[in-house]
Amino acid sequence: MLIEQPSKFLRWLYPRALWRMDSGRRTVFLTFDDGPIPEVTPWVLDILRHYEVKATFFMVGDNVRKHPDVYEKVCQAGHRVGNHTFNHLGSLRHTQKEYMDNIAKADALLHTDLFRPPHGWMRPSVYRVACRKYRVVMWDVVTRDYSRVLTDDDVFRNVCRYTRNGSIITFHDSLKSHEKLITALPRSIEWLREQGYGFDTL
Repeated sequence: MLIEQPSKFLRWLYPRALWRMDSGRRTVFLTFDDGPIPEVTPWVLDILRHYEVKATFFMVGDNVRKHPDVYEKVCQAGHRVGNHTFNHLGSLRHTQKEYMDNIAKADALLHTDLFRPPHGWMRPSVYRVACRKYRVVMWDVVTRDYSRVLTDDDVFRNVCRYTRNGSIITFHDSLKSHEKLITALPRSIEWLREQGYGFDTL
């Protein structure tokens, strides 16, 4: 649970970040990190279209640069986009200026007020600066679809176990997640619908 749901320490460290939406609404918010890429993102769009679900995609700027057609498909389908830096940078390995410049480079392509830091972590000083321009979005549930040791059943069980009203649920439209997403994503959407949840974008 320390991985699937954020610790109280992280919520304390980033108090202005968005971790969960309105707990009074039977609604969840699907998010997808690390795309867009042609091998996975169009498939995710097909699944979302099939179930008539809208989601929020936190995109890596360099992937948008390389695959502008896939980016346009996400936007044309009515989904929301967010900034995930230009090069999927880890905050601790770069200076504040380098990191903020990388966010700005991505924003030149994305033009969004939403930002999610790669790995869910950034220096407190970077966080404070980022909050001046962006709505920093974290998560309430990480499915861990990227994990090499988890199966698609494990990913699905994480959704079932930790989702609650207002949950921001994080998947990844990436190559390392694709194999698990093939079954875990549609199963998760169907289960969430069975539990009475609606879907919305951030």
